[in-house]
Amino acid sequence: MVLCHNVIVTRRPEVAYPRLPVGEHRECKWHDGYVGLTWLRDGTVDSVRNALTLVAPELSDSDIRLLAWIEQSNPLWHGGTAVLDNKLVAKFAWAEPAAERVWHEARILRVLRSYPALRTPRVVAMSSDPALLVTEWVAGGPLTYEGVGRSDRPWLKRTASELARFLADLHRPEVLTAVIREVGPMATPVPQATTDAIRQRLVPWLRSDQIARVSGWCDWADAVLEAPQTKVFVHGDLHGHNQVWAERQELRAVVDFEESGPAESAFDFRYLPSQGPTVDLFVATCAKYAEYSGTSVDVARVMAWNIRTVLGDALWRSEAGVALPDGGTPAEWVDGLGTRLAELELISS
Repeated sequence: MVLCHNVIVTRRPEVAYPRLPVGEHRECKWHDGYVGLTWLRDGTVDSVRNALTLVAPELSDSDIRLLAWIEQSNPLWHGGTAVLDNKLVAKFAWAEPAAERVWHEARILRVLRSYPALRTPRVVAMSSDPALLVTEWVAGGPLTYEGVGRSDRPWLKRTASELARFLADLHRPEVLTAVIREVGPMATPVPQATTDAIRQRLVPWLRSDQIARVSGWCDWADAVLEAPQTKVFVHGDLHGHNQVWAERQELRAVVDFEESGPAESAFDFRYLPSQGPTVDLFVATCAKYAEYSGTSVDVARVMAWNIRTVLGDALWRSEAGVALPDGGTPAEWVDGLGTRLAELELISS
């Protein structure tokens, strides 16, 4: 590894990557054929501090505050986030799949720093051994359902313009080209569940009058998404809490690029229809995106992804015993989804 402009990067070695000593607190695996990817023993403060000592010794004495983590058995989610001295954010992992996500995001941010208009957080340190990403803390707040619900027309117009500008800049063809050149082939992002999983497993949490309706929506989504679309580089998980907003609705940063990759542009709009009590913000963002990018948004495809996103989110949370974010129920989420589909005149509720 080398230190360059305060960013630790791993370069492709000309010799075989050394094996870690027996008893080392990390675990090691060859990754991408040349990078030694390692991860922590667990998600404790001590393990994070040990990782900082290896990667960025100047940060090892920081006050480390772990953010809340929903306990899950799936190693894909065995990753965490810590705030360092209320100035920096560290992302780490204690299982291979989660470590791959951290290292993927680190490499993506390294590419996107060449595009200042995208307003990604500044990388302070990054490493594959162990998988660790430290970025600058960006002050601000998320885009919330309640905030959108309280908004007036000028607020909504400013928010839509900021979101549309970010997406239009991110979806430019040259961004995907640059990312592939640096990172190589990437997996296509996917929503929370397949339509088959929704049909088969969401039923216990639905009212009897909703079962056939949900199944019909899944059939509709499958038909809408059947035709392939041109791929661009997408964030992949652009919900409101991955956005950092300042006062006067200035989008200061977009964070969490772990699920980013090549997909159709409509995929990045999949959360917006559910971001408030009405679809007004979504519609306004689509209009500004068409103005900035010269490409119209396929509303039907967005809503097909929204169906899989909303119902898939309700499914995994219900199966895991995790409360839905707004305290609602899957049945209530289905009612809300039906209202949005009707507002957009796509499917009768």
